[in-house]
Amino acid sequence: MADPGRMSDLGSGPATKPGTAPDGLAGPREPVGAPADERAGKPAGAPADPPAGAPGSAAPRLPGAADPGAAATAEPDERPLAVIDVDGVVADVRHRLRFLRVHPGDWDAFFAAADIDPPLAEGVELVHTLARDHEVIWLTGRPERSRPATVRWLQEQGLPVGELRMRPDDDRRPARIFKRSELRRMGARRRVAVVVDDDPAVVELLRADGWPVLRADWLAYEPTLGNAQNEEGRT
Repeated sequence: MADPGRMSDLGSGPATKPGTAPDGLAGPREPVGAPADERAGKPAGAPADPPAGAPGSAAPRLPGAADPGAAATAEPDERPLAVIDVDGVVADVRHRLRFLRVHPGDWDAFFAAADIDPPLAEGVELVHTLARDHEVIWLTGRPERSRPATVRWLQEQGLPVGELRMRPDDDRRPARIFKRSELRRMGARRRVAVVVDDDPAVVELLRADGWPVLRADWLAYEPTLGNAQNEEGRT
């Protein structure tokens, strides 16, 4: 994980005398005896600038107000990241584990039933709390082909969708290896403040790597799901 950057100390430069440049050399001098208008860069006798606020004058800008002449470019979201798993954290998958208790497991049926997962109140509440001052990134071992159903389910629960990172359909790496790889990519450009996952193997590896991990323990972890995540590399 990338170490958070440090703010460099701002040292004060050497004091300079009025009328001199910072390097100590004499700065430009005003012509001796020149009229005030000429010293201000205007020809003598030119009309004075209108006072601030008068017709024809630029409206004064309040402290902290945006500069209307500045480029209107939105700043990127620089809040710290909260990286959160889906299954076992906000989605209760117990009703569909029966499809994996047969051999071979019926993976199509397992993922097809994901759109009726009951929400886990503890996880949903945690996500809403984190979303107040974090950018929520979903990191799930679900395959890419289940993206539409996953996005729809998150929206139905009133959860922030944002960025959703999913396992490529042909990726059979264990969940802990896939998630470690994705976290390293995220951590290279943003600060990851917390990772929330229910898989003990994922939690153990990421903590060993130094990531700040919160174990979602509000749902008993199923060995059937563990086998799917870390042996078969399916979710």
